[in-house]
Parts: sequence; C-alpha cells; structure tokens
Amino acid sequence: MTKHLDIDTKAMRAKILDLAIRGKLTDQRQEDGNARDLLKEIQEEKERLIKEKKIKKEKPLPEITEEEKPFDIPENWEWVRWGTLSTSIKYGYNTSAQKDGKIKMVRISDIQNNQVNWDSVPFCNIPNEEITQYLLRKNDILFARTGGTVGKSYLVSEVPKNVVYAGYLIRTRYSEKLSPQYLKYFMESYLYWSQLKKGTTITAQPNCNAKTLGKMVLPLPPLAEQQRIADKVSAFFAQLYAIDKAYEEYRELQQAMKAKLLDLAIQGKLTDQRKEDGDARDLFQDIQEEKQRLIAEKKIKKEKPLPEIEADEIPFAIPKNWVWVRLNSIYNFIDYRGKTPKKLTEGIPLVTAKNVRMGYNDYSVKDFISAEEFKLRQSRGISHKGDLLFTTEAPLGNVSLADLDCFSTGQRLIDFQAYNSLAVSNKLFMYFIMSSFFQQALIDNQTGTTVAGIKASRLKAILIPLPPLAEQKRIVAKLDELLPHLNPGKEP
Repeated sequence: MTKHLDIDTKAMRAKILDLAIRGKLTDQRQEDGNARDLLKEIQEEKERLIKEKKIKKEKPLPEITEEEKPFDIPENWEWVRWGTLSTSIKYGYNTSAQKDGKIKMVRISDIQNNQVNWDSVPFCNIPNEEITQYLLRKNDILFARTGGTVGKSYLVSEVPKNVVYAGYLIRTRYSEKLSPQYLKYFMESYLYWSQLKKGTTITAQPNCNAKTLGKMVLPLPPLAEQQRIADKVSAFFAQLYAIDKAYEEYRELQQAMKAKLLDLAIQGKLTDQRKEDGDARDLFQDIQEEKQRLIAEKKIKKEKPLPEIEADEIPFAIPKNWVWVRLNSIYNFIDYRGKTPKKLTEGIPLVTAKNVRMGYNDYSVKDFISAEEFKLRQSRGISHKGDLLFTTEAPLGNVSLADLDCFSTGQRLIDFQAYNSLAVSNKLFMYFIMSSFFQQALIDNQTGTTVAGIKASRLKAILIPLPPLAEQKRIVAKLDELLPHLNPGKEP
C-alpha cells in the first residue's frame, strides 16, 4: 500500500529521485570541485588497474550525444555512461542452487525490499579456481538481467565470507571515488528504468545485457554532492517509510474494528431486540413454505433433507428471538461450476470468481457468453440482480451482491438465491458471510491442499443465524453507517 489518504508515497519517492538526479534536491558548492576532475581521476585509476592486469581493457564507449541528454544538469556535473564509471560489469556463475556446501550463491529471489537474509541463501558447487572472480564485495551492485525482475538492483551493504552470485545476475563494480548509494538511487529513478526499457529485448522472457547497462547515461555530481544527495534521499525515504508503516498499522486497526463489528452483528450485539419484531422461527417457517411451493411448481429441485441442528454444533449464543438455520434452508444454490462456456469479447456478461471481491464486484476483467449459451445455462436457475455471489475457491469465501441486470455465473462461483426474498436481507447475509465466524466455518469445512475449496454439500450445511426481518434491516442500516468509516474504498 503506497497510496493513502491524500499522500501517494510511491509517486513522492519517484519525484524525490527525479529531483535528486537533476541537481534540484541539494545545493551546488564551489568547494565540491567539478565532476570532470572526478572523471579524470576515475579514468587514471582504471588505467592503473589495467596495467596491473586487475581488470581487462574494454572497447571505448561512444561519446554522449546532445540527443541522449534528457535534461539540463548543474554546471559542475557531467553526463557519463555507466560503463565509464565501472571497473567491471560481470555476469554471475551459472549453476544450480544446493541445500548444503561451502560457497553461498545469492539469487534475485533472495533479495527482498533491498535486503538479503543471508541465512536462507542457498549454496552452490563452483570450482575452486573460479571462486575468486565471482566473490561479492561490499558496495557491489547486483542487477537482474532477465525475467520478470529484469532491472531490479541491489546494493551490497554487507556480505558474509565466500558468497557468489547466480548466472542471471550482473555484478557491477566501480571506483571507490563514487558514492555507492548515489549510484543505487540512480538505478531506482525513472531515467534508469526508461533507458532499461529501450534496451530490453522482449523474447519469451525480457532480458537486458551488460552492453545495455554499460551504455546507460547518468548525471554525475562531484563526490561531496553525491554524498549529500544520498543522505537527503535516505532521510526523505525514511520519512515516507514511517508514513507507510503508520498507515499499515492504521489499516490493520481498521480491519480489526471491521471484523469486530461483523462479529457483533452476527451475534445480535450490534442492535437491540424488540418484542414487536416477532420471532425468527415464524419467519423461517414462511421461508420453508415458500421453498416447498417453488419445489411443487418445479422451479427448484427437491433435495435431500438437511440434518437437524444438534446442540453441540451451535458455536455461540444468539438472541432468543433469533434462530440457527443451515445455509441451504434459506438459500437456493445456482451452481454452474465444472461447466466452462465458450468466452466471447461481447455478449451476455459472465461473472466468475475473479470478479467477486469481499463485499464488492471488480469488473477490470470481463468475460461474455453468447445469447444461445445464456439460454442453455438458465436450466440450472436464473440469476438476478441482488443475489448473493459466493466464491468457492481461489479465493474461498469472497461474497458480494450481484449488481448487473442480466448475467450468468461461471467458474468457482455459486449464486445464493433466497427462497423468500421478502423474508431475507441478502445484504445482511453478505455481512454475516464476511464475519470471522463464517469464514472460520469455511476453513473448517474446506477441502484441497494446493487450492482451498469447499464442496457444495458441506457449504449447504453450514450454520448461520436468522434474525427477525425488522432487526435484519436495523443491522444492515447500522453496518452501512459504520463500515464506510473503516473502509474508504469500494468494499463495505
């Protein structure tokens, strides 16, 4: 979560980095000297290392053209190529990870939030004569050259003894006359990512090679200003991290309060009970009579009787004028799972589990079926606006109110349709299903290991409390009043 209240911390980080590499985050000081002199020192250092055969001589990089310079920089800065600054840009060692060994091998997956848990880094088999050239040092920068993480970088702030890096990483090493943190911040900036995108080869998996990295242009300040920039960016980022952390805690508190409200609601502790509401047992009887009428008219199928509710099944006490019922005793299940229709780009909307969130619908992914297919699918039941939509797996337990006038339900989704719509508030039961009690009941009855799901037979038998209709409406009104303060978004 990076966007909250009126603060978009992700956008602020990007802006800070942009200002930093333009020289607008810090002041320029005469005593800092000029980046041209710094470049000369770096070049002299590289020539010495070449003479000492510590690094290899490489082909000269092309001059930077005016067209390559995306913006103006301070007078004492210089535009340079990454390869000019680096003493080596080297691919990692290509081998598989091992559980045990003497040499650890860090992979891109080991790098999370710019940190590495070295204890969990695997080992590898690498010949002794090749170890030295792949060993990591403090202040090296690793760069992912392929796959979904292409471009991701990591500044090695600390490294245990004898650690090498995987073959799909590139290690960049550069002069000690540069600020490693400044270089790392450049590799998080828009300028870096835009150049990377231009140089990335789009194949089965995106990849970027050492030549692309070496040719990248970046603005270079004098060393003293590099350090001031790094310090200032770090300070700003620490403040933004504190904002993110505070908001995360705030959201956790919101979610806890939301869960508490739903639990109070399902236990009958959110509203008062009134004598004039009557008894939910009479309401339940009306529902059963309507169910029998629908069966007699062959609008729904007759099913095996649900088992009687035993005293040891009841999880908590409810008000005296409420009654425990099984889900299928108040809702008919319209279930099209296991029958995948041909999907179209237009036609009748097909609502699937990927559209149903916890308390609302998300149509960022849209599927459609033909009118002919829609007509055939109505044999199992006709879905209506206002029905309860429930996901049976991936994920299990999301629930929302249907909000389309005409649609069909699809994969991993069941439509709960009240037998007597005048006796049941679907919105109330949406809230009840969202409660921790009902979600735990789903977990207790789920099947599957890789993907958690639930069989219709188990779902139908889950207990849920039924309040009198007037109190159902009061609970909904109370939750509608309180929940928006805890969820400033689409969900209830």
